[in-house]
Amino acid sequence: MTRQTEGMIGLIAAQTLLGTIGLCVLESGADPVTVAFYRCAIGGLALALYCWYRGDLARLARLSPRILAMAVASGVLMAGNWVLFFEGIQRTGIAVATITFHIQPFLVVVLGAFVFRERLQAVTLLWIGLALIGLALATGLSGMELTADRSYFLGLAATLAAAFLYAGVTIIAKGLTGISAPQLATVQFATGTLMLAAFSPAGPLTLSADQWGWLAIIGLVHTGGVYVVLYKALPKLTTPVIAVLLFLYPASAVLVDALAYGHLVSALQLVGLGLIILSSLAVTLRWGVRRLTTAADAQLVPPTTR
Repeated sequence: MTRQTEGMIGLIAAQTLLGTIGLCVLESGADPVTVAFYRCAIGGLALALYCWYRGDLARLARLSPRILAMAVASGVLMAGNWVLFFEGIQRTGIAVATITFHIQPFLVVVLGAFVFRERLQAVTLLWIGLALIGLALATGLSGMELTADRSYFLGLAATLAAAFLYAGVTIIAKGLTGISAPQLATVQFATGTLMLAAFSPAGPLTLSADQWGWLAIIGLVHTGGVYVVLYKALPKLTTPVIAVLLFLYPASAVLVDALAYGHLVSALQLVGLGLIILSSLAVTLRWGVRRLTTAADAQLVPPTTR
């Protein structure tokens, strides 16, 4: 088996598994803060053990104050992103929330251009505009009355806010040097655990055995396990391959929502998802963009985890 084949198998498995996280969130019956807290706590413990095995854990103490502060800041954004994303899933459904979240790569482009004071090219703005049209179609807003369910609108707003926070995580991570990806995730999860503990998540003794089972899957499989698989898979793949395979996540989520809850997406929603995928690939792979290496260009790789 070649190195690239191993990477592809790992990324396919990870992205397909991520598409099932919404099912676990809903079946757990826990509120978004509780789910995010235990994801940080359980997943963080798993990642800490992985770092210890790699010999990375001790090196965390030698990080500079600046790098540690930025890692902690990204952890705050990460935890907030998860709370808002899980809120979006509970209010809009797995498929719509997941599709909506995938507007995130475009937010990274805009934030990157703002942070690094780079001018966005016209073709990039065109792709972003096409993605927004796709978002309107995928969420059903294009044909929805303004009197539609208020909870649905709040769910969409929460998911978009989650995407914005994750874009911030991506920008911070791209600017960090001297810290490995597992080390960064460990700091992020530790930060999230401490932060979310202040927002009164459900205590361990108040959770049922079934709830513990779902939360354990989210922490050990969707977080610790998926992160480790991605750390091993991504270095073996090229950016175009990664960009394409990342969209197995929303495809898997749409399928899970249909099979588990009977939430079938309409033809227009599928067209919207297609436009988002097309635009994201175009921006990530810089279709039509002049081949200039800029600080903003470095932000175009979409996120690998949620």
